[in-house]
Amino acid sequence: MLDTIILVAYFLGIFTIGFHFARKERTSRNYFLAGRHVGWFAIGASVFATNIGSEHFIGLAGSGASSGLAVGAYEWSASLCLFVLGWLFLPHYLKTRVFTMPEFLERRFSPGCRTYLTWVSVFAYIFTKVSVSLFAGGILIREVFGWDYMTSAILLVIATGAYTIAGGLAAVIYTDLVQAFILIGGAILLTTLGLNEAGGFAALRAALPDEFFHMLKPASDPLYPWPGTTLGTIILGIWYWCTDQVIVQKTLSAKHLDDARKGTIFCAALKILPVFILVLPGLIAKALWPEDVTGDNAYPLLVLRLLPAGVQGLMIAALLAALMSSLSSVFNSCSTLLTMDVYKRRNPEAAEKTLVFVGRMTTAVVVVVSILWIPFIQHLNTEIYQYLQSIQASLAAPITATFLIGILWKGATARAALTTLVFGGIMGGGRFLLDVLHNGLGWDLGGLNTVVEFSFLNFSVILFFVSVGLMFWLSQPSEQRDPDGLVDVTLDWKNHTAEIAGRTTEKIMTGIITVAIIGLWAYFG
Repeated sequence: MLDTIILVAYFLGIFTIGFHFARKERTSRNYFLAGRHVGWFAIGASVFATNIGSEHFIGLAGSGASSGLAVGAYEWSASLCLFVLGWLFLPHYLKTRVFTMPEFLERRFSPGCRTYLTWVSVFAYIFTKVSVSLFAGGILIREVFGWDYMTSAILLVIATGAYTIAGGLAAVIYTDLVQAFILIGGAILLTTLGLNEAGGFAALRAALPDEFFHMLKPASDPLYPWPGTTLGTIILGIWYWCTDQVIVQKTLSAKHLDDARKGTIFCAALKILPVFILVLPGLIAKALWPEDVTGDNAYPLLVLRLLPAGVQGLMIAALLAALMSSLSSVFNSCSTLLTMDVYKRRNPEAAEKTLVFVGRMTTAVVVVVSILWIPFIQHLNTEIYQYLQSIQASLAAPITATFLIGILWKGATARAALTTLVFGGIMGGGRFLLDVLHNGLGWDLGGLNTVVEFSFLNFSVILFFVSVGLMFWLSQPSEQRDPDGLVDVTLDWKNHTAEIAGRTTEKIMTGIITVAIIGLWAYFG
């Protein structure tokens, strides 16, 4: 009975918050950027909740059970990438007052770059982020609660889509604020119970191989080679945390730059937690039930076997919070891209009410497409976290290179940027296609098997440096823009140094979190 009350209270709270903002969304700025009046605490919590989806509960714990803490490299690298977002990228995004990342790319380079990034992002969101979130959510719901996969997935998509369509980004951010602490609380509770059952951290270390507690592995390791888990995760992370619409859109809603930057620092502190509350539970499950844990079932087993009666409702709410916060952010970002980067470009004189209406309709379309895609999601590879990371690594390197070089170097040209994006996309997409054919369908690719067996993280490092080389090689002096037109979209070291000179509190917090992460890397390295 208590479990049911908790769940009912959760849904009532989420829908109350979501539909509250439906009355306020009268302009495109209100609907897509929450009126640009969100404070740092809500931004940081929302970015964290957006990132932590149901695939993290399943995938991080599953990877932890299979190979130890090494998968946590993604989480601690994320903290460093959030600092790059707050200190390097955000000043330019907020100066230009853009709605989307493709729009910024057009300001810096060309309309062609904007078009490319818009459609790559939309397709990637629907066929990776939505797919993986629903697939992982389906595993959790089926394993833990025995609900029918199709029915529960459809209901969750409709429920999440309803308040996202109604309230826009404000509804997403403030529901995320609640959901962030529900999922953190539930995860901490389960980890505490699991460690107690295992006899404490020392007993856990004694029960598992020593390499399970080492973050750095040999360069030949197929999943977590040290070049990939250090530099590769940074390259992947800069794309995800600094240039991806789903994440950056939250920071664009800030009252001003200080709030946006403080939000990224707050989220960077929160990103230390997943190694201990999501990866570590996988190791706990492996130590407690080595014969039963197969990987992705690690977290569901902990829920089923450790949670006392009356507490499962809290955990159900935490799992639903993880799924719904990620889905709502993807729905809203897809809507923003399709409205501002497709519809408004073709209809520049469109009224504000029209843009809000189009935003709601495009969200509804994405919801419908997601529902139609659900039957195919069931056939995904169960190594879901690696599946997601491998796709993202294929996309990330050329986009990271284009944004970084574009901001840091005024000499980068539009032709170089578009060529790098397209070439890098083809190379990354080709690598992923070979991966699907070889590992997913079992095809023997002959000499190309070596390419597939080469770690995708190491591959992303190579592709990144190739992309950087292309940016410099193809940027001809005769094609460079007038420096006066690049003031807001490229870095001026003198002005940047002056802008951050008085940000003492933010610099101290950045330093403390950085030292903490370096210390953790040293301890578990």
